[in-house]
Amino acid sequence: MSNYIVIIPTYNEKENVEGIIRKVMSLQPMFDVLIVDDNSPDGTAHIVKGLQEGFNGRLHLLERTEKNGLGTAYIAGFKWCLDRHYQYIFEMDADFSHNPDDLPRLLEACEVQGAGLSVGSRYITGVNVVNWPISRVIMSYYASAYVRFITGMTIRDSTAGFVCYKRETLQTINLDKIKFKGYAFQIEMKFKAYLEDIRIIEVPIIFTDRTRGTSKMSKKIFREAFFGVIELKINSWFRKKNDRK
Repeated sequence: MSNYIVIIPTYNEKENVEGIIRKVMSLQPMFDVLIVDDNSPDGTAHIVKGLQEGFNGRLHLLERTEKNGLGTAYIAGFKWCLDRHYQYIFEMDADFSHNPDDLPRLLEACEVQGAGLSVGSRYITGVNVVNWPISRVIMSYYASAYVRFITGMTIRDSTAGFVCYKRETLQTINLDKIKFKGYAFQIEMKFKAYLEDIRIIEVPIIFTDRTRGTSKMSKKIFREAFFGVIELKINSWFRKKNDRK
């Protein structure tokens, strides 16, 4: 078993799932993969099951009974990985918007440079986004600026979903108290790490929008993130450091 595992949540990703698995599995150092599938009606989980035998116990599948949000999928994945003693736990999308070749760079930021959380950042060296309409680039960029203003975090890409957590970081955060399910989940996790004075390093990446499959972004998810940031900040005023109760 590797010390490194990549969690990839899926819902109707049959066009991408085999390709992303094979690419991650080809990298050095060796990464295990956990697919968290939300009962995809297109047969995504069936494809994963068909691939498992060929990867000598390195490809895992966690099947959930319904689509219940990105955040809950990752929380389930985190707990699964912590139970199996992985030391570095990654988040990555299934659609190749995150380049698997950047995984070793995220790992280096944690394993060598001492971060408790490394973030694949679209905005740390400008705006590094490919195939997005300008309206979405502007919305995403200024959403991160809004998060910095409200929370006080200095992270340039707070909504990023391409990250590496050290095991100890996830053990410090009370996963049962993570509230948000959509992209606000990404902000909440980083903010909880920030409140615990965990070192966060942003690693510059190029984000390329999906070319196959369907985006899961919606107005509801955006609203949750917009108002959720204010809620996170207000709640932080009433917490004690390292309060995990």
